[in-house]
Amino acid sequence: MTTAPAAPARQALRTPRAAGLAGVLFALLLAAAVVLIRLAIPEGAAAVPAPGLTDSTRREAVRAALGLVPLAGIFFLWFVGVIRNHVGAAEDKFLATVFLGSGLVFVATMFGAAAAAAAVLATARPSGPAPSPVAWDFGRHLAYELMTGYAMRMAAVFTCSLSVMGHRLRILPRWLTVLGLLATLTLLFVASNVPWAELAFPGWALLLSVHILTVPGRGVRPGTAGPAT
Repeated sequence: MTTAPAAPARQALRTPRAAGLAGVLFALLLAAAVVLIRLAIPEGAAAVPAPGLTDSTRREAVRAALGLVPLAGIFFLWFVGVIRNHVGAAEDKFLATVFLGSGLVFVATMFGAAAAAAAVLATARPSGPAPSPVAWDFGRHLAYELMTGYAMRMAAVFTCSLSVMGHRLRILPRWLTVLGLLATLTLLFVASNVPWAELAFPGWALLLSVHILTVPGRGVRPGTAGPAT
């Protein structure tokens, strides 16, 4: 008689904390991947491999780090799924569709950027003939364009839709909503021109995850009505 009500209560507490933990891991892994890609393939480098890429130790370390990108994608998808479960039936269908679609496209584009960066690393061999400048330049620009031109804009749509939905359902504080909108503007208009600006996305995701971890059980559960619009 007493165990039936306790199980939903324990699940309600576990779900947002799981979302927060997955978000923290995603934010840390994505930030590490962005930093390593920028260090491995410097923006504005000449159409020849950077000197550090011909060092076998550094090259293998960067390749291993790029292999962590799929793990970041897995944690991100878990993060998205548990947030949707946390919001429940009160979610705005339009915003939820944009939120989910942009998140899926973001993951796919980041995978493409990581694959392009790994291909560029493969052309920089410690011995043998130097790679073709055309191939090096193409791969470098492809990796950067996928990361800063496409993935970060999808991250901006994701951040904006989640911030607006969280504000309308009153599950996000005002300060976190404002930071989300600022991150959206940064990712849309700054990330493609200012180096390291793309770190605004994992930074915001980390703050959101910490908020979920420290304020559990604040989401709108299925069967409860959200605020009137």
